[in-house]
Amino acid sequence: MKALHQIHSIQPVYEKNSRILILGSFPSVKSRESGFFYGHPQNRFWPLLATLRNEPIPASIPDRHAFLLRHGIALWDVIASCTIEGSSDSSIRDAVPNDLSLILENADIQAIFTNGGLSGKLYDRYCFAKTGVQAIKLPSTSPANASYSLKRLEESWSRINDFL
Repeated sequence: MKALHQIHSIQPVYEKNSRILILGSFPSVKSRESGFFYGHPQNRFWPLLATLRNEPIPASIPDRHAFLLRHGIALWDVIASCTIEGSSDSSIRDAVPNDLSLILENADIQAIFTNGGLSGKLYDRYCFAKTGVQAIKLPSTSPANASYSLKRLEESWSRINDFL
């Protein structure tokens, strides 16, 4: 697969009452096709959040959007544009970060979490100096992170409940 320059086209999800910000690295091919975050059916993001908030898994994009806002969760990605091969985070080059001030100045964000190791590294490299907020790094919900079962992800990700 050839690496192509991609521009992030999914708008951030947040409102003034959002208390945590979860950042991925860059949308997968499936997410770019669906126009919303964590669109790959094997990604465990939505089942994980539903379990942590004791709710059914939101299936549609409007349901997912409403779920996030209802629970005070803002969602976006670190990268605004990059060169990437398919959905491979390890292939990301020429990264340009998103401007997180849009969310941080308009929401009551108490903590920033990153979904996976690369999003944490990218946040530290491109965003930390501007935000001054240390991100809490969580293991990736991607199916590529097979070493983490859903139960193990729940244990790590339960930290978000401290802020919700």
